[in-house]
Amino acid sequence: MNFFEYVSENWQLILSKTWEHLSLAFIAVGLACLVGIPLGIIITKSKRAAGIVIGVANIMQTIPSLALFAFVIPLFGVGRPNAIFALFLYALLPIIKNTYIGLNNVDPAIIEAARGMGMSRAQIMLRVQMPLAVSVIMGGVRIATVTGIGIATIAILIGAGGLGYLIYQGIAMMNYNLIFSGAISAALLALLIDFLLGFFEKKLTSKGITQKR
Repeated sequence: MNFFEYVSENWQLILSKTWEHLSLAFIAVGLACLVGIPLGIIITKSKRAAGIVIGVANIMQTIPSLALFAFVIPLFGVGRPNAIFALFLYALLPIIKNTYIGLNNVDPAIIEAARGMGMSRAQIMLRVQMPLAVSVIMGGVRIATVTGIGIATIAILIGAGGLGYLIYQGIAMMNYNLIFSGAISAALLALLIDFLLGFFEKKLTSKGITQKR
């Protein structure tokens, strides 16, 4: 049986594992956005706090993914909660860092002009800084999502499902159709999600900023 015949006969299994895989990455990145973006906003007020928070997030990135899954077992056991939490930790760095960088790169003259118009700090953040920084923040979200999709392939080793099931089953059975269906699906999924997030990034970025680029 060639690869295309295998896919046509097993498309439901591949689709099911793709959905499992996507949900792992999306839940983790969604939680990381809920924590990372506000944290990135908070640390813009203090360089010392920024150094500490980004440093801790950097340390998380240096831990090998399989080791991090293992470290989390005492907290969540094996399965999806473990994988989601580990992927959440990996997603924090690009989201926090890009939020911090994006907000810090807003021209101070624009902020001063907003103050001169009588805007409060909250209004300046929501109406001026965030719209100007959104493309950089979305860049962090894209990196976190694509990275999460890649790392999620080994989540099968802790019983979390996903496309890693096809890859590791294929390795165990020496079945290249299984391996390729898992690997190719994960790669295509990462490319598709990156494209869609890039599309939303352009929609969220004001036309004035896009024209300047």
